[in-house]
Amino acid sequence: MPFFHLVILALVQGITEFLPISSSGNLVLAHEMMGKTVDDLTLDIAVHVGTLVAVLIYFRRDLVRMVCTFKKGGNKTLPFAIIVASLPVILAGYLLHLYGAEWTRSLALLAWSTLIFGIILGIADKFSPHEKTLEQLTLKNAFLIGLAQVLALIPGTSRSGITMTAARALGFSRTESARFSLFLAIVAISGAGMLTGLDLLKEQNSTLGLEALIAAFISFVSALAAISLMMRWLEKASFTPFVIYRILLGLLLLGLLYSGILESNGFAP
Repeated sequence: MPFFHLVILALVQGITEFLPISSSGNLVLAHEMMGKTVDDLTLDIAVHVGTLVAVLIYFRRDLVRMVCTFKKGGNKTLPFAIIVASLPVILAGYLLHLYGAEWTRSLALLAWSTLIFGIILGIADKFSPHEKTLEQLTLKNAFLIGLAQVLALIPGTSRSGITMTAARALGFSRTESARFSLFLAIVAISGAGMLTGLDLLKEQNSTLGLEALIAAFISFVSALAAISLMMRWLEKASFTPFVIYRILLGLLLLGLLYSGILESNGFAP
C-alpha cells in the first residue's frame, strides 16, 4: 500500500473512532478520494490496537481506580455498569460475525444512518437535561445504553454517537456521556479486535510488518489527540459541531451514491 494511503487511513480511523461522527462513513469517503479499496486484516487490527491503547492511556487513572475499588470492596456500580452495557453488543456482534449479514455492507444504509442518527444526536443533546454524573448511573441505565449500542452494528450509526445519544437522552451531562461511551469502547474494540484476529489466524497470515506498526502508531497518536480535544470541547460546549458534520457527511455520501460516483453494492471498511 502507498505510504500516503496508509497514513490517511490510520489518521481517519484514529480521529473518528471515538468521535460521534461515524468512522465507517469517513472511511468510505477516504477510500473513494484515494481511489483505492483496501481489505487488510493485519492493518485493521493494527489501527484498532492503536486506538485501544490511546483510550487506555487517557483513562489510566480511572481504570486504576476501578481495579482498586474491587480490591478494597468499594462501590462497584461503574465497573458492573460497563459490563452490563457491553453484554448486548457482544452477543449481537458475535452472532453477526458468525452468520454474517450482507445488508450491513449497504452503502445506502451507511449514508442514511450517518445522516439520521446524527440528527437524533442533535435532538437528544438539545432537549435532554444534562445534570446526571456517572455516580448516579444505575444498572438499568447502563443496560438501556447497551441496547442502544447494538444499533452501532448498523454501518453509519457510530458506536460512540449512539451511546452518547442514549446517555444524553437519559439525562447525563455531555462529558459524562462521552466518558461512559469511551469506557464502553474499551470492551467493544477489544472484542472486535479478537474476532478480527481469529479471522487473521484462519488465513494463516499473522505477520506484523512495518506498515502495521506505523498504522498503529499513527492511529494511537491521532486517537489520543481526538479524545482529549473532544472532552475539553464538551466541558464548555455542545455536540452541535458533530451533528452538523454528520449531516453534511451523510448528504455528501448520499449525493455521491445516487449520482453514481459511489457503487451501491458494498464498501471497504
